[in-house]
Amino acid sequence: MDQQKSYSSALYTLITVFFFWGFVAASNGIFIPFCKAHFHLTQFESQLIDFTFYGGYFIGSLVLYYASQIFKLDILNKIGFKNGIIYGLIISAVGALTMIPAVNSGSFSFILASFFLIAIGFSLQQTAANPFAVALGTPETGADRLNLAGGVNNFGSILGPIIVSVVLFGSAAGASPKSVEISSINNLYYILAGLFLVVAVFFAVSKLPKVTSDEQIEASSKTNIPLMVMFVAFLIILASDILANATGFAKAIYVYLALVIIVVTLLFASRSAGKSPNGWGAMKYPQLVLGMLAIFTYVGVEVSIQSNMGALLQLPNFGGYSESEISPFISLYWGSLMIGRWTGAVSAFNLSKSMKRILTVVVPFFAFGVILFFNHISGTDISHMYIYVICIAVLIVGFFYSQEKPAKTLAVFATLGVIAMIIGLLTEGKIATYAFISGGLCCSIMWPSIFSLSITGLGKYTSQGSSFLIMMILGGAIIPPVQGILADGSGIHFSYVVPVICFGYLLFFAWKVSKELKKQGFDVNRIEAEGGH
Repeated sequence: MDQQKSYSSALYTLITVFFFWGFVAASNGIFIPFCKAHFHLTQFESQLIDFTFYGGYFIGSLVLYYASQIFKLDILNKIGFKNGIIYGLIISAVGALTMIPAVNSGSFSFILASFFLIAIGFSLQQTAANPFAVALGTPETGADRLNLAGGVNNFGSILGPIIVSVVLFGSAAGASPKSVEISSINNLYYILAGLFLVVAVFFAVSKLPKVTSDEQIEASSKTNIPLMVMFVAFLIILASDILANATGFAKAIYVYLALVIIVVTLLFASRSAGKSPNGWGAMKYPQLVLGMLAIFTYVGVEVSIQSNMGALLQLPNFGGYSESEISPFISLYWGSLMIGRWTGAVSAFNLSKSMKRILTVVVPFFAFGVILFFNHISGTDISHMYIYVICIAVLIVGFFYSQEKPAKTLAVFATLGVIAMIIGLLTEGKIATYAFISGGLCCSIMWPSIFSLSITGLGKYTSQGSSFLIMMILGGAIIPPVQGILADGSGIHFSYVVPVICFGYLLFFAWKVSKELKKQGFDVNRIEAEGGH
């Protein structure tokens, strides 16, 4: 009884880190336009916040992978998942504390370095927290604990933009924006650092189960080259200014080149592994490499839509909003992901078919009500959001049509994503704004669908394949700057052609991976979606 109580309190504390991930990631949508105005940045330069933040996830995962390959053991397994979370929290706390002198110094590069440190800590936390949450109870209820943690992550995503907007501008609704006080920003990061450290101390003094993994590290020497090439592509964007000045070529060339290198590298790896599979590990499976590119694209489009939205909403034909007035739209975007995920979670419960149908209709509107409630109490006029119920109704139809089948679900919502982005490109004002925001509804259930399809049939390489997929969160670092550099040259509205292309690839992936799995003897209609992001 005491042990169960201890584990329960540990779980409730653990899921606070899921809240932090959602809170900080969603807050970037407010912080980006603020930094753009405050530091007089181009749209590309403002997107470097996402570049360093999601790049931190990639670098953290890459370091753990290479260390495990070199020492022939799982480094995180060696230090323990509990200690992994503690160390991750401490690193994030250091990042939050360095944000204070960074903001005071007025150095944007210093701010980016602080975001990178916070993300490195998040990377370590995320790698350890998921298996740890499963271990805090019976294996049968592990998925329920992850769903609970995911729900808390979604709350962080809704509240992050609202709270940060209040801190920066004095109002989430922008009714009476004030000059940004540096002391207010300092207080925000003091609080975040304090919370990180409090949770770390709790884990350090708590008696918790020792969570380890018995899985053997599979040596896959040939995978090191494509991973290193993708790291080089990451560095090309980081050094794009230096390279442009040194060579005389436009900076955009290097940004686009980095994206091309990543895509070509994955396709080349898949082709090479098909000819000679020895030494390629999980990458010898076409579904895994296609899935790596799909995760890269999915995370990229999910992040890029909202990261560039602040600049879009400042256009006169999109409302001419100031930096202090965009938080309700960013909150609704991230809330859209919550709407879709809560709706998707209905199928995880042992309910009758009729009850599932009822909840599939009720849950998304309830989740929408939660979003409206939090925006309302922050002082936002929510009446302009009511029309969004049309997008939610389309989501519900999509759920019924896809019938809980990952490949079909992905195809349906990728198609809806393409349609929504094209509507946004061809229109202006509220119609275009909500069309772009509805991209959040389309993205909401893609992670489990892509993940499940990608790791099907990997056998002993499943764990390695999963780590490769998580590394491809790199898309959140690469796609936003690509859209940003296009916006600087062709306008922010036109730059939303990038999400069209991303959703287009996800539609292709749904078709191609189904074809590959059928070739290997798998029935794609029997594969169950698993996990969450």
